[in-house]
Amino acid sequence: MSNTLAVPLPSLNLIGDQHLAAAQGGELENINPATGQRLNMIPRSTSEDVDLAVSTARRTFDSGSWSRISPRTRRTVMLKWVELMERDREVLAQLETTDAGKPIANTRSADIPLSIDAVRYYAEAVDKITGEVGPSGPDRFSYAVHDPLGVVGIIVPWNFPLLMAMWKIAPAIAMGNSVVVKPSELTSLSILHVANLALEAGVPPGVINIVTGLGEEAGAAISRHMDVDMIAFTGSGGVGRQLMRDSGDSNLKRVALELGGKSPNIVLEDCEDLEAAARGAAWGIFYNQGQVCTAGSRLLVQRSIHREFVEKLLEVAAQIHPGDPMKSKTELGSVISEQHLSRILGHVQQALTDGAELLLGGERALESSGGFYMQPTVFDQVDPQWALARKEVFGPVLAIIPFDSEDDALAIANGTEYGLASGVWTGSISKAHRFARELRAGLVWVNGWDACDITMPFGGFGQSGFGRDRSLHALYKYADLKSVSFSFDA
Repeated sequence: MSNTLAVPLPSLNLIGDQHLAAAQGGELENINPATGQRLNMIPRSTSEDVDLAVSTARRTFDSGSWSRISPRTRRTVMLKWVELMERDREVLAQLETTDAGKPIANTRSADIPLSIDAVRYYAEAVDKITGEVGPSGPDRFSYAVHDPLGVVGIIVPWNFPLLMAMWKIAPAIAMGNSVVVKPSELTSLSILHVANLALEAGVPPGVINIVTGLGEEAGAAISRHMDVDMIAFTGSGGVGRQLMRDSGDSNLKRVALELGGKSPNIVLEDCEDLEAAARGAAWGIFYNQGQVCTAGSRLLVQRSIHREFVEKLLEVAAQIHPGDPMKSKTELGSVISEQHLSRILGHVQQALTDGAELLLGGERALESSGGFYMQPTVFDQVDPQWALARKEVFGPVLAIIPFDSEDDALAIANGTEYGLASGVWTGSISKAHRFARELRAGLVWVNGWDACDITMPFGGFGQSGFGRDRSLHALYKYADLKSVSFSFDA
């Protein structure tokens, strides 16, 4: 397996324009999940580092060097940032692949271009956000404007390290806020590099601050900080609940949460292209090694086409093999860590104990490489009440659930605490509309999977969280709405 990188590895926090080790000298080992070997050491930041980052962000915000300049000026600077990210897109792809175990083909074609597109989209949008004039009487003139919040704390996961960060950083700073970002301790390299590019582009020091470290240390210090105005988080439900408690125990900072999912992918008997649906179902669960919050981990197949469809699905899945992420033809990389691999294998064992029928995979792969690889795994005849159909595995493990009627499919699909994504494959426009209406999920895809982009909002119902990333809705999330009224003599 490859263990060389032709780019430098960032290894220090960025606070203001200073590259700093942790104040208390702590470090964390950063592991390449494809090899199990150490890449570098990163700061193990504590509350002392967070205090410095927040005070720097607050001072920058209050100075007005970014928060009070014209939206068009922010647009110009952010577009320069886009140019620099485009210049370094191969560097970023290599950093992301090496840090997260993602196939280089995916980071080159998806993760990095989509991250750049997010910055470009919000740069282009920010000078087009307008307020509103109220319908006041002749004795008064009223209008409403969007004010930036101040200091936004951003905590992002390891599965899409740069993309999840840019979905939050770009709209937050476009609206004039300053941010303090804590990436996952497992994947900090790409965002550190991009934050340095922001400085090079002319974003004032202190607008974007990055502190690396553990969630229970650096992340908790951000969420409890009395001078942080908002937390934007993507990650687990348990951490999301803790962030809400921290908000209530501190300064009632607002919280936006994008949490887990157990997304149903439904194939009806009138699906007109079973081969396309099979490819969509396979890549809906195996893309990014299944480490996707919107993964189609529950495949609901109408019983009348079950056997035929499963055969087509297995034909696709059998051609997907884990391999060295740095090789351009690799389609399935490594999962993020030894601990996470063990967790996935625990879910597999539980499914076998419950009585699910294992059709493919189920074991660790490429163990001699030292990396953390998992075979694509398919279970059939999964009961909707079993753990495999209810718990988020976050790995390349598919649960196939046969169903009889459309009502059965909807009941199974909605029978979960989550409500992030869903999909339906059908040749009937009326059925498509019915499922789109009745599925309890923030995202519904018809005859496709993950078929949307930066222009559409992203977020969930139920215990998948609240608040939206992407689209113009994300801009408004990072602003307060202020009403102003002038009174005149009648």
